[in-house]
Amino acid sequence: MSQAFAYLRVSTVGQVQGHGFDRQLDTIQAYAKEAGIEVVEIFKEQGVSGTADETERPAFQEMMTAVLGNGVRTIIVESMDRLARELRIQEALLVYLASKGVSLISARTQEDITAAVQADPLKKALVQVQGVFAELEKNQLVRRLKKGRDKTRQLNGRCEGRRPYGDTEDEQAVIRRIRAMRRRRRNGLKGMTLQSIADRLNSEGIPTKDGLQWRPVQIHRILTR
Repeated sequence: MSQAFAYLRVSTVGQVQGHGFDRQLDTIQAYAKEAGIEVVEIFKEQGVSGTADETERPAFQEMMTAVLGNGVRTIIVESMDRLARELRIQEALLVYLASKGVSLISARTQEDITAAVQADPLKKALVQVQGVFAELEKNQLVRRLKKGRDKTRQLNGRCEGRRPYGDTEDEQAVIRRIRAMRRRRRNGLKGMTLQSIADRLNSEGIPTKDGLQWRPVQIHRILTR
């Protein structure tokens, strides 16, 4: 099964507090299930205008850092207006993604948008030019992320990354259950494997931090941290 990242964006505080993210994620997950794609991580752009470029999108920058550091080369959005509203920003981001060998798929139309970019001779030339500077872009991306973290530390005195599972009382209760189910196995009793623990949580409708199904690797991370 191929893997992908999900990219969600809302431009107002009202959408953050409402159902904007939920609707986008439902559409993406429905497409991914039909296409046989596993969504392994979700990146949420909160309160960012559709006219902002990549330098003003912290979640997009974080996602691209993850893309450059592992084998995931597919990003799914609900629709193109969730990537950007202005055509010039859409095209700039698409050329950037194509230059990194990343496929962008619109869940609503089920179209590989970056493939269409590659089919246009002029845009394909822009992709090739950007590809020449791939390493430079990577260094710039890392620098921008560091600058953003430093600014946050100056304003707030700290800089938090993505919150780990367990920062709420409900999640802490789930962690205690996971440890209890696994501990029985360590004590020589009839305990549960990582897969069986994941299956139990999924059958009870208990979601992960990102609202996805549990996998053995996530259970292992909780047990070993």
